[in-house]
Amino acid sequence: MYGDDATVRRILTELGDTWAVVGLSSNPRRAAHGVARVLQRFGKRIVPVHPKAETVHGEPGYASLADIPFDVDVVDVFVNSDLAGAIADEAVAKGAKAVWFQLGVIDEEAYARTRAAGLEMVMDRCPAIEIPRLR
Repeated sequence: MYGDDATVRRILTELGDTWAVVGLSSNPRRAAHGVARVLQRFGKRIVPVHPKAETVHGEPGYASLADIPFDVDVVDVFVNSDLAGAIADEAVAKGAKAVWFQLGVIDEEAYARTRAAGLEMVMDRCPAIEIPRLR
C-alpha cells in the first residue's frame, strides 16, 4: 500500500487546506467532481486544474499547476496513470507538500521520486472515502 493511515491522516489534517484537483472539470458525471465537493464540505479549498480552466464549485480553474498564482498544499490527481508521473513532478516543482493519486492511479516510479523529493504521497486511495473514516 502506498500511504499508510498515518500518512493519510497527516495529509488530510496537518498539511494545509488548499487542494489543487488535477482533472477536475464541470462535468458532474466525473469522479473528480464529487470528490471535490466532499473536500469542500470538509473545509478544503479546491483549485480546479484542467486544460479548459473551468470554474467548478465556485472556484476558478487553471489550465496547469504552474498557472496557479498562489501556493497549494496538496495536489490531488485524477488523470490516467501514464500521465500522473508528470503531474507529480509538477507538484514537486510547485512546492506542494503532498501528492494524492486517486483510486486506480498508480505510478511506482513517480511515488519514489515524489517521496525522495520530501513530499508526502498517497496512491490508489480516495480522500472522499478516507476523510470520514479517519476523522
